[in-house]
Amino acid sequence: MVLPFRRRSSEEEPAPKDEDEDLEAVLEAVSDEQEKGEDRDVEPSSSTGDFDLAASALTVVTTCMDIRRNENVLIVCDPTTAEVGAALHEAAMTRSDRVLLMLMPKGRHHGQEPPAPVATLMRQQQVVIAPTRYSLTHTRAVRTALSDGARIVTMPGMTAEMFQGGGMSADFTTVKQRIARLPSRLRRRRIVNVRSELGTELTFEVAWREWNFDDNGICNRPKMVMNLPAGKVFIMPREGTMNGRLVMDGSWEGTIIDEPVTLEIEQGVIASITGGEMASRIRKEFQDAAEPLRPKDQDVAGTVAEFGFGMNPAATLTGSVLEDEKCLGTCYFMFGDNTAGGGNNKVGFTLSGVMRNPSIWLDDEALLENGQFDED
Repeated sequence: MVLPFRRRSSEEEPAPKDEDEDLEAVLEAVSDEQEKGEDRDVEPSSSTGDFDLAASALTVVTTCMDIRRNENVLIVCDPTTAEVGAALHEAAMTRSDRVLLMLMPKGRHHGQEPPAPVATLMRQQQVVIAPTRYSLTHTRAVRTALSDGARIVTMPGMTAEMFQGGGMSADFTTVKQRIARLPSRLRRRRIVNVRSELGTELTFEVAWREWNFDDNGICNRPKMVMNLPAGKVFIMPREGTMNGRLVMDGSWEGTIIDEPVTLEIEQGVIASITGGEMASRIRKEFQDAAEPLRPKDQDVAGTVAEFGFGMNPAATLTGSVLEDEKCLGTCYFMFGDNTAGGGNNKVGFTLSGVMRNPSIWLDDEALLENGQFDED
């Protein structure tokens, strides 16, 4: 399926930048800033905001990750998330003396591989916590670290403000209990239908055993991976089975949608995108992300890679994909690379959007009606 917004790249690819040089430059800049600030008062601030930042970080390392004594811990952040990374580092040091904080260059899109030194370090840890501007979840580096036994939390798009409230303030025990009630309802359900009052009408198939219920805020076992704030249930649609119209009206990659965007889906791939300025922006994002790919990969850059729905009652729709896709009463669609879910579309990027108040049916059973759970 050829995407109407596809733009072919030249046969000759530009030479890759030296990632080590980028990393060294960033680390040198951070070192300079630290030297300048050595004479500052190091006593904790009495402001409520600083307290909340430290308290949230402590919740992550104790409740969510359950870091044990002398575990190897790596905190990976970038210049946009340095404040959160520093708070997590301080909190993790109360649990283990083997904690490393690493600042890497900000990426360009979700799913982009981190620099080689970061990927190498990730393989050597029991715990990896990654608040970064763009998601590392669907990267080879994360998959490799998981296979070596790490447990990993990613926080794409995390800000200091988000870290201190919203979805991060949820009672994750309650979220976990709510999610634990779903497997029996989804068991043996093969056909998913998503509808909305704005005109969404999508149908696709799933392998019901592949629903993921682990995104509940508790990441305390080897080879687990999840986002924080947590609270969603998700699955990879069977490749080539999704057809219909998706009207996105919640948010898209960091921006609240003020004019609904319509995506026509054919055989699991975006066929067209319409809906004003936001639609133009989305088409350009796909073009920019797909430009380095081979023509045959550009054709499937808009593959629907993941579908899920939010389960976190404290999360709010703010324009951050990280939190928006966890909001109770919404569902989300991720497009692009689906290899993390076992698919074959290896394009190296993902883009996500959230829709409000969906009605979700599994075979002949209603799970949500206009964003409200149909309780048993």
